[in-house]
Amino acid sequence: MSASLSVPLSAQGIVTNATIHANLGTPALVEHAIANGEGRLAKHGPLVVETGKHTGRSAKDKFIVRDAETESTVWWDNNASMNPEHFAALKADFMAALAARDTLYVADLFGGSQPEHRVNVRVINELAWHNQFIRTMLCRPTADELEGFTPEYTVIDLPSFQADPARHGTRSETVVAVNFTEKLILIGGTRYAGEMKKGVFGILNYLLPAKGVMPMHCSANTGADGKTAVFFGLSGTGKTTLSADASRTLIGDDEHGWSDQSVFNFEGGCYAKMIRLSAEAEPEIYATTRMFGTVLENVVMDADTRELDFDDASLAENSRGAYPIDFIPNTSKHNLGPVPSHVVMLTADAFGVLPPIARLTPDQAMYHFLSGYTAKVAGTEIGVTEPQATFSTCFGAPFMPRHPSVYGNLLKERIAKGGVQCWLLNTGWTGGKYGVGSRMPIKATRALLNAALDGKMDAVEYRKDANFGFDVPASVPALAEAGIDQTILDPRSTWADGAAYDAAAQKLVQLFVDNFAPFAAHVDDGVRGAAPQAA
Repeated sequence: MSASLSVPLSAQGIVTNATIHANLGTPALVEHAIANGEGRLAKHGPLVVETGKHTGRSAKDKFIVRDAETESTVWWDNNASMNPEHFAALKADFMAALAARDTLYVADLFGGSQPEHRVNVRVINELAWHNQFIRTMLCRPTADELEGFTPEYTVIDLPSFQADPARHGTRSETVVAVNFTEKLILIGGTRYAGEMKKGVFGILNYLLPAKGVMPMHCSANTGADGKTAVFFGLSGTGKTTLSADASRTLIGDDEHGWSDQSVFNFEGGCYAKMIRLSAEAEPEIYATTRMFGTVLENVVMDADTRELDFDDASLAENSRGAYPIDFIPNTSKHNLGPVPSHVVMLTADAFGVLPPIARLTPDQAMYHFLSGYTAKVAGTEIGVTEPQATFSTCFGAPFMPRHPSVYGNLLKERIAKGGVQCWLLNTGWTGGKYGVGSRMPIKATRALLNAALDGKMDAVEYRKDANFGFDVPASVPALAEAGIDQTILDPRSTWADGAAYDAAAQKLVQLFVDNFAPFAAHVDDGVRGAAPQAA
């Protein structure tokens, strides 16, 4: 039997004769998904599903309703607008679609694990596996909390819904429409489940700065010394992989808030890339693919043996796994930890110019945070088939409703207040640009990261990078211990042609300078002075 809803759908103006499956647990939702033909069980228990043509976010199909609430608070240079009239028509058609459904799945959940700063979110789905996904990814209330649960925001996700550009003001039949005034998100025309979790992330990114809380697109963990590290980065830069370290306590892998008291996870699950996953390189994440309760998107499975093939990208380069955070060993009991002692900014440098690690001043940290340089990794967005250089401010521009300076100033204040050490970690290319060089060895990345977090980088000798001005270690004993040549620390020395490196470096410097121009008026002289120097 489904649990009852403390606030019925009718109280929200939703009229439907559908059978409502409310707040089902994992076993029941998996049973429904299989019975509905939505997915299949793999050999060791995970649910395997396919998302069809949408294997990543449909970034160009996302809109925020532009009204009195959002006119002066949303960064419209970065967010596409929808007028209230188009949203009203869209909402009416969504309500008609709900009324026509035979079955609906509803989950009442929390966005955010710190009670003072979380938001109550109700998610309504037509697919059981979508409900299982979002129940896995957000924070799950206790039975007592469900009894008094009142939804603040509602997400309605109907993959079968086809938007009408003429009637709804959309770009295509796919739509993600966010209305902050009505506290409603409507998602249609896509089976990619990540739209739901990013929708909730956007809500918190809008609400929390007004409370002085820093929302972050980052992973976070805590060492045995009680010191927390946060890892900023876009999809594919290593947030999930580097934070899932058995020697450190995992707080979360993707979305967090930084309050006066703690770093707290927005979610109760992890959403890891599965393509080319191996037990050797990522044992903690690999283990989740052999557990009941994990949802695997677009992972290829043998129809007879039910064995998984993580190297097969025929369904998607952006194959994903959603699993409860406690599937990872040594996770935080309450999904939170102390305020950060370290901020690590991850980038996948497709030019092969940046060193594997650099130490940043607070001004340099804000500069690189607002720049958000990385490479878009194949599959994370529709149309991206290979890595390409990009800048995504705050390491998450698609999810930032407010102007970047709002988040940047919050970060700089918190870094200064806590005496936080800041690092830039390049998980991208070495020995040449993409297509010539090779991807940074994960063994080297882990050795350098652990040395930084353990305080072993404090006493090493540094040099000033000629192009970017940050401090780069000349040698790190941990590299030798891991069997990695120290030359990797000097990217120019790894190129066959030094002059070609210099040309690539100046090209990248100019890209940084040009990209930062719109932000220059919103920061102080110290941050402007942290810019790399063009020749």
